[in-house]
Amino acid sequence: MSKVSILEVKTAGQLKQFVKFPMDLYKSNPYYVPAFVNEEINIWNSEENPALRYSEARQYLAYKDDRIVGRIAVMINHKEEKELGIRKVRFGWIDFIDDEEVSKALIQTAVDYAKENNIGKIEGPMGFTNLDKAGMLTMGFDKLATMIGIYNHAYYPEHLEKLGLTKEKEWVEFELRFPETLPEKIYKFNELISQKYHLKVLRFKTKEEILQYVDAMFDLLDETYKHLSTYTPISDEQRKTYKEKYFKFIDKDFIVCVADENNHLVSFAITMPSYSRALQKSGGKLFPLGWWHFLQAGKKNDRANFYLIGIHPDYQRRGVTSIIFKEIFERFKKKGVKSLETNPELEENKSIQLLWQDYNPVNHKRRRTYSMILNDQ
Repeated sequence: MSKVSILEVKTAGQLKQFVKFPMDLYKSNPYYVPAFVNEEINIWNSEENPALRYSEARQYLAYKDDRIVGRIAVMINHKEEKELGIRKVRFGWIDFIDDEEVSKALIQTAVDYAKENNIGKIEGPMGFTNLDKAGMLTMGFDKLATMIGIYNHAYYPEHLEKLGLTKEKEWVEFELRFPETLPEKIYKFNELISQKYHLKVLRFKTKEEILQYVDAMFDLLDETYKHLSTYTPISDEQRKTYKEKYFKFIDKDFIVCVADENNHLVSFAITMPSYSRALQKSGGKLFPLGWWHFLQAGKKNDRANFYLIGIHPDYQRRGVTSIIFKEIFERFKKKGVKSLETNPELEENKSIQLLWQDYNPVNHKRRRTYSMILNDQ
């Protein structure tokens, strides 16, 4: 039997192989959605990724019979350790063929890295921060992936569990189908809530008008999720990076902002047309023809993805989400959008899951991170 060898990524060529490996692994899979190649490469550049300024990371490739059969990245987030007291090695970007020797070698690489740094725990798959992709798919292998979710074969979690890793955190995702019309009582309720709290929906004529509210959106994210045990505030460097990275994809008609009588933001929701099919057609590249597929997906699409929602604590459980969903419904109906897929939500985050309860949500995907405690550390 051929032996599995692990090689640390050191060159630009090896990094490109690291990034493109899952594209080869899933090339015939109809549900896998590739990431942008250049953006995946930039993740490992400290000038492009602010998380690398307070984290350290390594990437590895697994070889067998002179071919690449797996990959893994390992990370230590020193900011997480300093602010939350959490000391662990994060592992992510883990992909492998259905070979237990390969998965064992990859996980052992994460274990060895933890031991080198006198750290007693590994957890993954996850990225550098809370806003990165996280969670191995455990249900929904026959559902189309999204830009913000990890896709993997059904054998992945089986391999990790055989290796002794156990469930750490669980995420759930929902699909919502929109009705042809909303009940009149919803419109009456929205009017009542708007009048009672002096709220209004902000209207944007151009995408640039949204920029003045972006920092307020990040502030609301911090306020909304700070009660979660693993949440760390978004740094100024991260805010700048996310603005530059994602603003180009934003459609002003897919963003709903609710403000009080003083124009202070109290809630927002960011949705986008589903770009999954466009990414599949483009092969993870904008050029030469990828941009065309994205343009078409933005113009005509019956699916949308829910990315972020923020609600100031003073307005939670006061019906503000009803205003947001009524607005989303009206905008989606004009654009022909019939279904909405939520982003991954921590299973424990019941307050967010309650947002969908009136729209017949179907839990169609689940994912989790796996961890291992190293007793000799």
